[in-house]
Amino acid sequence: KDELVFDLMIRQPDFITHSFYEEMLAYTANKKPNELLSKLTFKTVTEGPFVQMMHVGPYDNEKETFEIMEKFAEANKLIRKSKIHREVYLSDFRKVAPEKLKTVLRFQVD
Repeated sequence: KDELVFDLMIRQPDFITHSFYEEMLAYTANKKPNELLSKLTFKTVTEGPFVQMMHVGPYDNEKETFEIMEKFAEANKLIRKSKIHREVYLSDFRKVAPEKLKTVLRFQVD
């Protein structure tokens, strides 16, 4: 896990534009300066076709779910584009028991 490279992302409502983001970033920097604000970016992500599955359980067991997903892709003649994937956390790990955590896993395919 120490070698993982990742981006933390938060989906924004459709009414949030790049200019509104810039305005709010400047406002926040003025009101509550923080060195991490300079690392924030606003970008649009278009994923295209992907294989997706709900993983229920500890994050450490995600490998088993990815194996099922890869078998599905292979059976349907889909080729995984890369080892890059997305994880959408539906549970708060601070409030939910590990065996009940819900995470949507997805990876792009051709």
